[in-house]
Amino acid sequence: MLLCADYVLPITSDPIESGAVLVRNGKIKDVGPADQLRARYADEEVRDFGQAALMPGFVNVHSHVEYSAMRGVVHDVPYAQWLPLVTEKSSALTAADLYDSALIGGLEAVASGITTLGDITGSDSTVRALNALGMRGVVYREVGAMDRRRVEYAMEAAESDIDKWKSAVDPDLITVGIAPAPLYRCHPLIFKLVSAYAGDSIPVAMHLAGSQEEYDFIKEGSSSLSVEIMHRREYMEIPPWLPTGVTPVNYVLNWGAFEAKQVMAIHCVHVSDADIQKMREYDVAVGFCPRCNAHLGMGVAPLDEFRKAGLRIGMGTDSPAATDSGDMFPEMRIGLMVQRAVGGGRHFLAAHTMLEMATIGGARALRIDDKVGSLEVGKLADITAVDMSGSHQTPTDTPMSALVNTGSASDVLMTMVNGSILYEQNKWHTDVELAKSIAHVMMIRRKLRK
Repeated sequence: MLLCADYVLPITSDPIESGAVLVRNGKIKDVGPADQLRARYADEEVRDFGQAALMPGFVNVHSHVEYSAMRGVVHDVPYAQWLPLVTEKSSALTAADLYDSALIGGLEAVASGITTLGDITGSDSTVRALNALGMRGVVYREVGAMDRRRVEYAMEAAESDIDKWKSAVDPDLITVGIAPAPLYRCHPLIFKLVSAYAGDSIPVAMHLAGSQEEYDFIKEGSSSLSVEIMHRREYMEIPPWLPTGVTPVNYVLNWGAFEAKQVMAIHCVHVSDADIQKMREYDVAVGFCPRCNAHLGMGVAPLDEFRKAGLRIGMGTDSPAATDSGDMFPEMRIGLMVQRAVGGGRHFLAAHTMLEMATIGGARALRIDDKVGSLEVGKLADITAVDMSGSHQTPTDTPMSALVNTGSASDVLMTMVNGSILYEQNKWHTDVELAKSIAHVMMIRRKLRK
């Protein structure tokens, strides 16, 4: 199949006007000017998207897609109030609820040009949903226990789930990893055990240094968030938390959290220069979630310092319960504007940098950049086509800037994974019973409102 469009954006090389991408057997076989590829592959089926941009599918490094049904349920409160409310509401969700919620979130992700999802979950809902949809993903099984006596059991349960999930999915599309629970509900031994279990082969993700409350809890010994979480979960057998006197990054470092080969830290808003240097030393990737951080008042990640340190940075939409969608277009745009606002003229971020983080940057953060994230010969054909003909996109002098500044999920014309078209023009190519899942999600939302 020969895909043609007015613009081809390989990301790792210059845009090609009137370009084309040849896809065969699930891989990219050629990229170049459309007239040359049309002549070279005269017998190939042609899909011409016209005034559109062909680009690699978005790589969303961090989400909680099983909470898609919870969008808008808890609104207009800061993180420390939002988290316990969402935790309480989510306890009403059954396994069937979580699966259909994840399914709807996955369908919306595909329709917005996302081809790879990084997701942290405690259930099998996400792996089942992504597997059913044919999406690519790195799904991390969360493991946590505050009580030291429960740590071994928690790890055994997580390892058992990971084995089950691996055996139930297409390994060419879905990788299963492990994620320590947030610091304020995780005994520190979990970090050491997770690193030992993961070693060089299993990816690790962790929420880290995301809020001032977490920072205060770890360093000073108390915060409104930590007290609320411990009270709600009735951890009466746990002795009072003693202040560590160190930053969250230093805390997990002291417990061996960065010893595994493939570690990604999510948020990293409240970090020092020394923290960043330690992350660089251990080659820890960053999951950058600007919309969630802004929406919940968590703060602004020091993106410029991350980039100067040479860290691998990917972009994530985080939980739909916080941001109301899993859409990478507003994620890029809000991230760009916030970073420009705090950085000023000295650190003026370019739009193409955000597009890179949402594609090849995310692939690097997940260590799958040898497979996806850019349009290069030999890589897997995870591709999306985005309409550039709307009044909000024209005239288009710089297509990468236009995508970041004015693009939206409604502009996505086509999304393919492994050369298979999963979505095109308001139509999903899937065996999933869409109407049934939507009806169930509407019932879930009524339950959550009560």
